[in-house]
Amino acid sequence: MIILNRLVFGAASLLLLLLALGLVWLGLGDAWEAIRSPDRSGADAILDVLGYVIVAIAVFDVAKYLFEDEVRRGSERRSAAEARRSLTKFLSTIIIAVFLEALVVVFKTAREDVALLVYPTALLIAAVLVLVGLGAYQRFSATVEEKVGDDDAAEERLDEQQAKTPTRRTPARKKA
Repeated sequence: MIILNRLVFGAASLLLLLLALGLVWLGLGDAWEAIRSPDRSGADAILDVLGYVIVAIAVFDVAKYLFEDEVRRGSERRSAAEARRSLTKFLSTIIIAVFLEALVVVFKTAREDVALLVYPTALLIAAVLVLVGLGAYQRFSATVEEKVGDDDAAEERLDEQQAKTPTRRTPARKKA
């Protein structure tokens, strides 16, 4: 089952990597068409390419996360601190991608119809809320790790003391 899990996650991460490369290719193709077409402005083409590349980076990061955490490491047990760092790194990339995409959409919308700026603004607010949620998660999980770490250390000290202290054995009684 472990091999099947690794194969499935490996195939998924490879597919996501290929899709990310495809998005970059589409962005470059779109830019090339904009350069050759006199009807389209260069600024719009650049904003479109930025959008493609930003989404490609986010998709690539998901592929990298799947490969590193599920394929290479497998299902080995990780500490809470390591899981928190991994999740934080992953979410940070997604948050940055959402912020950048929201900024691209703000610029595109401002050029076309200012009345529609409410939608990219909502996307920016959503990104801020995810960032605040990540900060809260970091704070709470670090506090729990600290407490659990203290409890674990106290338990280890108690185990060491019990191992050093000789225990008195009482002879077994014979049943009459």
